[in-house]
Amino acid sequence: MYKFIRPLLFKLSPEAIHRLTVGALRIAGAVPGGKALLRAFFSYRHPSLEREVFGLRFPNPIGMAAGFDKDAEAYGALAALGFGFVEIGTVTPRPQPGNPRPRLFRLPEDNAIINRMGFNNKGIEHAVEKLRNRNRQVIVGGNIGKNTLTPNENAASDYLRCFRSLYEYVDYFVVNVSCPNVKNVTALQNRENIAAILDGLFDFRRGQNRYRPILLKISPDLTDEQIDMMTDIMMETPLDGIVATNTTTSREGLRSAPETVARIGNGGLSGAPLTERSIEVVRRIHERSRGTYPIIGVGGVMTPAQAQAMLDAGASLVQVYSGLIYNGPGFVKEICRHLTEAGRQRAESAGQQDSGRQGQDA
Repeated sequence: MYKFIRPLLFKLSPEAIHRLTVGALRIAGAVPGGKALLRAFFSYRHPSLEREVFGLRFPNPIGMAAGFDKDAEAYGALAALGFGFVEIGTVTPRPQPGNPRPRLFRLPEDNAIINRMGFNNKGIEHAVEKLRNRNRQVIVGGNIGKNTLTPNENAASDYLRCFRSLYEYVDYFVVNVSCPNVKNVTALQNRENIAAILDGLFDFRRGQNRYRPILLKISPDLTDEQIDMMTDIMMETPLDGIVATNTTTSREGLRSAPETVARIGNGGLSGAPLTERSIEVVRRIHERSRGTYPIIGVGGVMTPAQAQAMLDAGASLVQVYSGLIYNGPGFVKEICRHLTEAGRQRAESAGQQDSGRQGQDA
């Protein structure tokens, strides 16, 4: 059904569609029976999909990536849509409008999106208000960042303010130092700046009764040596994991007309062109950390098979965004069914191998 509706939707501007979608989900979440109806059509549950990661029990490993529900207004409806968890934000201490429009673009020939939104959000107080009475059965992550006007030397105070304010209202945190759409944010991806940001968060967490996992979101544009450094930071500090990856500034290999891409200009690219690199980064982190740390894999998951590939590369959980835009609201259900069937087939194959070995031993 969605493949017939999508051409009509794509005639509208991407940002307009995003506002309409979030608004519709917000209404569906507020209307009596709305979430139950979404669950009936789009949710898929199976015991084999459940995961326990950094102390949290996830109904399935497929999450909504940050950037969709920026202001914590639709997480309940997204959970009813089948997501195992929802990451809100990126949230900043003060509200900010983001970059000038237009700032969100589709590349249908590439199954990709370019955005330069710029951390547009209503601020931390609004997010807290929306989360204050939330359903605790829905796992919600808080993606936090700094305000655009905050210089990098003062970035730690912005991250700490968001962390403190959201601490009682989300289940885990993601420190976003890798968004290419906010001036100089990616420059925070070095040992000195990351330590300055994380130390304050670790200190605050030590004084709390409840433990909130902290993850670091990194860029796919880092060199392999820089990815190793990020992995080492994770292993050397109380970090609980890494989110790999954010959007990319690369335009290599695109099928879209060069003049179209040039006209759009700068911004972070997501979708199918990012698939291979994101999986590669996840695998590298997993191997270097010997599989002992959780990784949330995100970037270019456009098919159920790619979600499986991300998990096979070492991800504990997977997030989607562009895949939902191009595949529609039934995408999470498709992935969950695929994972369940793949798990069943692997179990049967393992059982047959065990039976064969037992026969040989006899």
